[in-house]
Amino acid sequence: MESKQEILNLFGANVRKFRRLLNISQEELAHKADLHRTYIGMIERAEKNITLVNIEKIANALEVKIEDLLKHSDNGNND
Repeated sequence: MESKQEILNLFGANVRKFRRLLNISQEELAHKADLHRTYIGMIERAEKNITLVNIEKIANALEVKIEDLLKHSDNGNND
C-alpha cells in the first residue's frame, strides 16, 4: 500500500501529464472541471488531498478514466 504522500504525488503527476498531452493550461483545466485554477496547481504539486467528486470532475475534463489518474507510468516516469 502506498503512503498518503506517494498517492498524492502519483495523482498530481498524472493530472499534469494528461493536461500537457491535451496542451491545456491549469486555468483551462480548472474551467473545464469547474474548479479553481489554484486548486489544480495544488493538486499537481501534491498539496491537496482531493475528494472523489473532484477526481471525477478532473478525469472528465481530461477525457480519461479515473483509474488512469491513479496508474503508475509504464516507463516509471510520470511526466
